[in-house]
Amino acid sequence: MGQLTESGRDTAYVWVGRHTGGQPDPAAELLRRAGALLLDRPAAELVLTHERDGRPVLRTARSVRLPVSVSRTAGLVVVAARRCGAVGVDVERIRPLPALALARRWFPPAESTWLTGRPEAGRAVDFLRLWTAKEAVGKTLGRGLRGGGLLREMPPSDRPLRRVPGADAVWVGHPVLDERVVLAVAVRATTQVGVEVVQWPGHDDAADRSASVERTSLPVLVRGNRSSSRSTRGRL
Repeated sequence: MGQLTESGRDTAYVWVGRHTGGQPDPAAELLRRAGALLLDRPAAELVLTHERDGRPVLRTARSVRLPVSVSRTAGLVVVAARRCGAVGVDVERIRPLPALALARRWFPPAESTWLTGRPEAGRAVDFLRLWTAKEAVGKTLGRGLRGGGLLREMPPSDRPLRRVPGADAVWVGHPVLDERVVLAVAVRATTQVGVEVVQWPGHDDAADRSASVERTSLPVLVRGNRSSSRSTRGRL
């Protein structure tokens, strides 16, 4: 699974794997391996449970806990884990979408206005950066998208984590994965937290090309009504 390079620092680790919709669930396998590495325990001893607010957490027999988060999109599954506190992750494939219409319906006016002023060629990516940031923040807080991040204004997109305005000690940023996806990571912390992305060997270009099912949290505009996938509030 590779060596972790951020030893001794509060760090959110992110693993990327292949997801084709089959069984066994690749997210569960990634979580077990991540937990074994960060908790220094055999994977077989780890149990995935949920906090009262719905956030997933790995536990050992001695009740040592490791906060984790999961996101899926076509062909990919992404898992985040952090020893020192809550973490949230979200990933979306870059693709054409009605960015302005979605922003006007779902985002605060200031973000919708900002997006309107952005270059049209990159507007879909700008929208996805905002959307994934909101998803990651909602997962970190354990309140889901609607209760946690949808109406919060997100900080400017950047690789380092930035403090979310008005949020209680929540940071969010966009580590680079590759040019085809937008990845957001959020943490709850009083100071800056490092982020390390670990490429999982099972993820490759062939997996991307074979992806046939699009999994996304984006809402769909249907006859002027709001419709979105059910909030998982951080659950797998």
